[in-house]
Amino acid sequence: MLMENFLRSKEYWNLVETGILAAAGGADSSDAQKKALEELKLKDLKAKNYLFQAIDRSTLETILKKDTAKDIWDSLKQKYQGTARAGETVNDYFGRTLTIANKMRVQGDRMEDIVIIEKILRSMTSKFDYVACSIEESNDLDTLSIDELQSSLLVHEQRMGRHVMDEQALQVTAGVQQGGRNGGRGSYRGRGRGKGRFGFDKSILECYNCHELGHFQWECPKKAMDSKANFAETNEEMLLMALVNAKEAEMEHIWFLDSGCSNHMCGKKEAFVEIDANFRESVKLGNNFSLSVHGKGKVRMEVHGIVHVITDVFFVPELKTNLLSIGQLQERGLAVLIQHGKCKIFHLEKGLILETEMTHNRMFALVAHCPAKEQSCLSMTTTDQADRWHCRYGHLSWNGLKVLQQKNMVEGLPKLKASQNVCEGCLVGKQHRDSFPRESEWRASKILQMIHADICGPINPISNSKKRYFITFTDDYSRRTWVYFLVEK
Repeated sequence: MLMENFLRSKEYWNLVETGILAAAGGADSSDAQKKALEELKLKDLKAKNYLFQAIDRSTLETILKKDTAKDIWDSLKQKYQGTARAGETVNDYFGRTLTIANKMRVQGDRMEDIVIIEKILRSMTSKFDYVACSIEESNDLDTLSIDELQSSLLVHEQRMGRHVMDEQALQVTAGVQQGGRNGGRGSYRGRGRGKGRFGFDKSILECYNCHELGHFQWECPKKAMDSKANFAETNEEMLLMALVNAKEAEMEHIWFLDSGCSNHMCGKKEAFVEIDANFRESVKLGNNFSLSVHGKGKVRMEVHGIVHVITDVFFVPELKTNLLSIGQLQERGLAVLIQHGKCKIFHLEKGLILETEMTHNRMFALVAHCPAKEQSCLSMTTTDQADRWHCRYGHLSWNGLKVLQQKNMVEGLPKLKASQNVCEGCLVGKQHRDSFPRESEWRASKILQMIHADICGPINPISNSKKRYFITFTDDYSRRTWVYFLVEK
């Protein structure tokens, strides 16, 4: 209303309301028409100047492509019609996104509106998921403008903010009715002075997010910090990616220290020394893509000759990069210091236990060897006590175990009964095979009547195509031989 009155007083309102009515150009245009058109363009530039002075920077970034004062006014009207107040979060995000898009256009990139709209819908926070879905289903994105998208998101943001305020107010009034001064989750410490919209002072309110007094949940500063910490402003292609030498990756495990990771995660099952395969969970990445967790356990890693045991590590098979959560390390009592291009991890009693330098792409990576798993002679799959002692003593016979027990040759060896189970290891160790005769009893008289087959391996070193065995087939009559290479026996 103020801007409309101001532009009317400057006699520029007709340019905003109707626009520049340009006469047909070319040779048919008279000099008077051309002069009138130039005067209108000059007035339009003055009107645009007044509009630019009255618009804040974040909103200004969204209308840089508008050529005339009417285009600017229509764009703002499209964005904010039907909203009592503009949501800062949506405006700031649109301003930042369009600033990047405009810079890309300056550099020669053909950034179309449909690309910007798709990126905005794909990168909105989780509370806008249903809004984004409804917009995609009910609109043709090829014809949807950025202004219409921003208008829809502003309306939904305002409704969500009003819903949270009303919900908090209903919880407060219910608590006063039920509990008097101290009713409802201990939220009130006194009567208050009855200020505000609902007749109470904000200083007696308890936030349902941080449980501190003085503000609602929707305006909690800690909630804002948490939401910002879960997202990283980076290229989609660079998310959770690092360049690692292929040969080096086969011999060593690369672990990245990540402050935005909520839990330790590893994608290699062989790195676990203990794992609970029944554990199930899901983790969400910064691009809103979810991965399934197929277990949780312990990982042993050797860094600079020192073996460390990392507990509560998620096994995520689809994850290509191993991640160490800085937050989880701090929960274990460790201190993390990032300074002068280095990341150092300190133990309360042992002092400095890990140190790594920043890589060229500003990441902190640990090159850790995975030591061989400790073999425990007490860890057997069988539950039979006799079978367990049989295996402990190198598959000793039952009579031999009986002699050890009767003569007290082993402390703690109980009295055992011969197991009825068949020991597969003993069967394999005692198997025999007939030797090949020096001369066959008969020879083939035609092709493919008799085939000789043999397999050889494992061969060290392994081939470039990961083959460790080869098998041969030889025709007895023609002596023709076929050779095939195998990965496994």
